Order: sequence, then C-alpha cells, then structure tokens
Amino acid sequence: MSGKKAAPADPARSLALLWGSHSKPGRSGLTVRAIVGAAVELADATGLEAVSMRLIAEQLKVGTMSLYTHVPGKGELTDLMFDSVYGDLYADVDEPARQPGGWRGALEFIARRNWDVLTRHPWLHEVPTGRNTLGPNITLKYEAELRPLDGIGLTDVEMDSTLTLVLTHILGTARAGAEQARTQQESGMSDEEWWLTTSPVLERYMSAVADRFPLAGRVGTSAGQEHQAIMDPAHALTFGLTRILDGTALLVADRT
Repeated sequence: MSGKKAAPADPARSLALLWGSHSKPGRSGLTVRAIVGAAVELADATGLEAVSMRLIAEQLKVGTMSLYTHVPGKGELTDLMFDSVYGDLYADVDEPARQPGGWRGALEFIARRNWDVLTRHPWLHEVPTGRNTLGPNITLKYEAELRPLDGIGLTDVEMDSTLTLVLTHILGTARAGAEQARTQQESGMSDEEWWLTTSPVLERYMSAVADRFPLAGRVGTSAGQEHQAIMDPAHALTFGLTRILDGTALLVADRT
C-alpha cells in the first residue's frame, strides 16, 4: 500500500465503518479503533504516505491480512483516521458556545482548537478535503462550530460561509507552518539562521535594482527583520483571524 498511490475510498464502505462500532473485536481480537489508533501514531511519526497495512500489523503484532477483515483499504482507513483525530476536539457540542466573548470569543476558541489539531497531526494536510466523508466526529464538529453563530442575525448560508472562512484561514496558515517546519528539519537550518545567511546576499542584488522594486525591497526587508523568516505562522494566524472577525462583526451589525 506504500510506494504507490492508494485507491480512493469507497464512500459507502467508509460511511458504514465511520458510523459503525469501532470497539467490537473480530476473531483475532482486533478492533477498528485499535487499527485506526495505530495508523494515526504512524502517520504522526512518518507522514500519511508512509502508513501501510504491513507497518500497522507489525505495530499491533498481528498478521497483515487480519486487518483487511476490519478495514478494506487505505482509502477507507484514511477516512477513519481523519474523523478519529477530531473526536476529542471539544468536550461536548456546546463547548465553543460557552466561551466568553460571545460569537467572537467562540470563533477564536474554535480557531485555536483547530490549529492545535493541525499542528499535532501535520499529515492532515495530505488528506484531500474537497469531498470529506462525513463521520460522527466531523459532523459533531460542524454542529458545535455553528452553534455560536446561530441567532446573531446571519442567514444559514452566511453562518456556513463565516465558519468556512475561519477554518480555511486556519488550514492554510497551519499548512504553511508545517511546510516551514519540514524545510527547517530537512535543511538542518532554522529560519533565523537561513535569514542571516541569505539576507546579505539578497541585499547586494536588491540594491542594484532598488529603483525598480521600491515597495518589495522596503516591505520585504521590514517583514524579514520582524519575523527573522519568510513568515511567522503564529503572527499570520492572529493577524488574519482578527481581520476576519472584524469583517464578520460589520456584517452582524448590519444584520441587526
């Protein structure tokens, strides 16, 4: 299953697995929950691409073929993994709505929780999200994240669009942070070290064309000196989220 592109999940089989029992053991004593847990551990350590039924079986100390009686393939397994890591996102469905600060405080809380999950499980960025198979945890997540927006004057479509805007910002910023961390690891050089090495060379070339790119030179230098890197994911997260919430506040005020 590793070394080549996995077959896509069968939605019907994924839904049956997602909404079925994960704790019922088979003849070998295995459960879907145990298989998914081992797969998530492997993905956290090595990335999604490296996860295979063989490695999961080795971790669980069972035969590889015994896994297939529970999970038919990596596509369905990925759907189960994706749903699983969001299972403990919130204590209950109303936790976001209980946060201080009204809907704005709730969205800030939602953003932090999603950021934490994406940071703990960077392999989530490898999972296509265009057609997620809706499992129980993802469905509960959606319900919990919509509740703080209900009754503040937005239409249903505006509620969905506001939440999508926040989550898309978190996803994009977390992905950039994951790529930054991977680059640091592969190069053996921190962003600050890279900047200190690159900056003098870049300045030498930029000085010769400063009259052509005055804004690029000035703003790029200011940002690089501030972040000691191309970007600071934490700064980008906070800055963008604040602008999104400010815009949402204007929309809510207009509606009410």
